[in-house]
Amino acid sequence: MKQAIIRYLFLSIALFYSSICFAERSTQSLFKTYYLEDKSNSKTFEQIVNSPFTEIKTEILNFGTSDHTYWIKLVPNNVLGFKNELLTIDQARFQLAKLYLKRFGQKDSLIRSFDLYNNGTAKNSQGFSFLLPKLLNKSDVLYLRLRPHEVFITKISVKKEYELLEKHALRDIIFGIYTGIMLVMFVYNLFLFIVVRDRSYIFYVFYILFTWLAQISIQGYGRRYMWEADSFMNQNSVVLYSLLGLVFACLFTISFLNTKLFSPFSHKLFKVYLILVVISIGALLVIGSTATFILMQILTLLGAGIAMYASYYVYFKKHFKPAGFYLLAWSILLVGAILFVLKDYGIMPYNTFTTYLLQLSSAIEVMLLSFALADKINYFKKENETAQVQALNASLENQKLIKEQNIILEKKVRERTEELENANTTLNETLNNLKSTQSQLVDAEKMAALGQLTAGIAHEINNPINFVTSNVKPLQLDIDDLKDIISKYEKIDFEGDIKKQFDEIDAYKRQIDLGFINNEITSLLSGISEGAKRTAEIIRSLRNFSRVDETDMKAIDLNEGLLSTLVLIRNTLPDNLVVIKDLGNLPKVECMPGKINQVFMNLVSNAVQAIKSKEVQAQEEFLTIRSWYDSQQVFISIKDSGTGMSEEVKHRIFEPFFTTKDIGEGTGLGLSIVFSIIEKHKGHIEVVSEVGKGTEFIITLHVNIP
Repeated sequence: MKQAIIRYLFLSIALFYSSICFAERSTQSLFKTYYLEDKSNSKTFEQIVNSPFTEIKTEILNFGTSDHTYWIKLVPNNVLGFKNELLTIDQARFQLAKLYLKRFGQKDSLIRSFDLYNNGTAKNSQGFSFLLPKLLNKSDVLYLRLRPHEVFITKISVKKEYELLEKHALRDIIFGIYTGIMLVMFVYNLFLFIVVRDRSYIFYVFYILFTWLAQISIQGYGRRYMWEADSFMNQNSVVLYSLLGLVFACLFTISFLNTKLFSPFSHKLFKVYLILVVISIGALLVIGSTATFILMQILTLLGAGIAMYASYYVYFKKHFKPAGFYLLAWSILLVGAILFVLKDYGIMPYNTFTTYLLQLSSAIEVMLLSFALADKINYFKKENETAQVQALNASLENQKLIKEQNIILEKKVRERTEELENANTTLNETLNNLKSTQSQLVDAEKMAALGQLTAGIAHEINNPINFVTSNVKPLQLDIDDLKDIISKYEKIDFEGDIKKQFDEIDAYKRQIDLGFINNEITSLLSGISEGAKRTAEIIRSLRNFSRVDETDMKAIDLNEGLLSTLVLIRNTLPDNLVVIKDLGNLPKVECMPGKINQVFMNLVSNAVQAIKSKEVQAQEEFLTIRSWYDSQQVFISIKDSGTGMSEEVKHRIFEPFFTTKDIGEGTGLGLSIVFSIIEKHKGHIEVVSEVGKGTEFIITLHVNIP
């Protein structure tokens, strides 16, 4: 990238020397120049001929920002002869450009603009050209009628056609190089945005785009290639794209310099500045481009000042290294802009180099800002490495302190060991008794759940098996009838009366109703297939749920466990219960499958029991099971429309042996086991409940469980 900048600078210097070699004749050596300002924009050629004009003694015509019409009067110093020479106006942003010739004793004439590219209506992106008469006497006078879009700054000169073509070709090459650099920077930084997802890059990409669009508007390439001369875009493109460029330059600066952290005062200024720019964009549609152009210039200077201050403060006061590239980039652009303006006041030479000095400094600025973005990545990478080294040193220091503390603690531990050994013996005995009791209670809970599960499975499997067995007998009878028909066809005597034998077979078909048999066989086979599928589904769900004692962590689909649970308890669901399943697209979660399935079974069973225990049953009760994924976490919600619970009960439901069921109906360990399993998975379970409105359990599990 740095080599590209060096090559670009050398090419620019070469273009500078080639540009000053163009032989052009200034109007000052050929004509005396005068001007008249028509503030009404309505005066005709006949009205201004005898009006007083003011003499112009500078080579550059600079009337500043204006939408007034200016009449330029050119009086020959001597008798002039021209051979295919053109009077050229080196300014593309004119909405009106006409040349009149007044000869003494002859009728005044209008000289049409000369289009170098189309030989028709003028569409030259670099300005306007008029083919001069072969002879001009001292008494002849040329009148130029010019009206700018925003600003009137131009140079009028006399050139031969080939000289003008060469000059325009050179400018096209320069602008082509500029466009190429902007395109490379645009694509390169867009790619980086896609990779790193840093907002600074996307703001910078849009800044490049609108800067380039503003430049093609200023140079007239937009009118030449993209929009019509009298269109809204041609009239307002310079101001519109410049203001949009300021918006994204401001957003880029805020993001890149992190002004909210490093320079809060600058951050507030940028916020106010953004509001002013947005208001200016709205003003463009109301008051037009001329007045808004002045406002845009003021905002540009103001924005440059705020940006320079912010980058200076962040670089020198906060020592944020990437801000150095930013400061250098804006400094080069500012210097280029100043030299570009000095050209319009005759302090700098007016040639191709100075005309494109703003594009040169803009291209360098764009590349330096790309370096700044790259340096920002390296800066944070280095900062992260430094932080890691500091953390490592701190860790080593902590280890040293821990070792010293361990020596002291070991000494105290030895002193207390004898005292604790006696107490430990007693505690071990008590603990063994507690473990034995707990194991018996957990086994009792498992057996209760297993009994409920077994009854449900037996009923679920029995239904499809009965469906299969009930279809087998009629299927066998239908197959026997088909066998009889086949047997009759096999017994046909081809030497006898064939027609009679076929008539007998047809009669038999009608007797047994062959069409009905075919339909019945299809229906019976479909029923058997459906029964087999339902049996397979139950077996698959049972196999998925049967991993209760697995302790290894495995990556599983939690939705599969939820669906298996619903299949296994389907027999326990009341007729008025509607199950709503809203299962999202979940990543696989590392967990103990059997334990998680036990959680689902306990929560769903409790929800069904809470609905059944309602004294007044609604026409439709609801069990809603949802799952979703967000921010590296999986969420499972099991919600019922049951009895709900009070705040006091809700705070105690995870306590061992606490139950709201009647004596003999529950051990009080179900939700305690659920809480323990979720805690082992480093997850979280939340309860939302209200008396009479139901209960919702929300489980949160991390996708990457350490």
